[in-house]
Amino acid sequence: MYKRVLLKISGEALAAGRGFGVDAVFIHKVAAEIADAARLGCQVGVVVGGGNFFRGVAEQAIGMDRVAADHMGMLSTVINAIALQDAIEKAGLPTRVMSAIEMHEVAEPYIRRRAVRHLEKGRVVIFAAGTGNPYFSTDTAASLRAMEIGADVLLKATSVDGIYTADPKKDPEATKFEEITYMDILQKGLRVMDTTAVSMCKDNSLPMIIFSMREAGNIVKVVSGEKLGTLVTA
Repeated sequence: MYKRVLLKISGEALAAGRGFGVDAVFIHKVAAEIADAARLGCQVGVVVGGGNFFRGVAEQAIGMDRVAADHMGMLSTVINAIALQDAIEKAGLPTRVMSAIEMHEVAEPYIRRRAVRHLEKGRVVIFAAGTGNPYFSTDTAASLRAMEIGADVLLKATSVDGIYTADPKKDPEATKFEEITYMDILQKGLRVMDTTAVSMCKDNSLPMIIFSMREAGNIVKVVSGEKLGTLVTA
């Protein structure tokens, strides 16, 4: 079993197919799985996206200044982080939301040493507001936070069960990779994470597992070391 993990959950996943907002039933299911994983003895950090409310590079941001749009996207991740925090605490586990943008009334400011201490005390730490900088995605934030807290692995929960040669929803002949390298992802142009996040993981030899969060129990299984999804290595 992994000792410490960083779990990346997209905002779209929290919407559970609705496209906008947070699905209350689904977020409580995810929270219960995160709590179960933490009770096994694994230290869990979480980075949440904000695409279910606002995305700086989406059509809704056309005509906006990119910096302003990205800041709106960062604030969207804080909404999701607070919703996830509430759900995890209802599952009986203590949590902390740490924001890269200071907002003391709703979240702690992100301080690496404090985040590690929270993890050591058995709290689930939810990292919000991305990196705090425009032009960087929450995928990059997940890679950065995983390395900063010394995570054993970066787990990316998606709507598909791994990395495929093409979009399996559009191409029925797409084949799944059981294992792949970061260099292969870059060379093949596979849309797994943005290139900055992939390069950071590659340069720092941080393994990543892409798996589906649609099947109940998958978070606990992957944290326990069960082979799921696609393993990405340097």
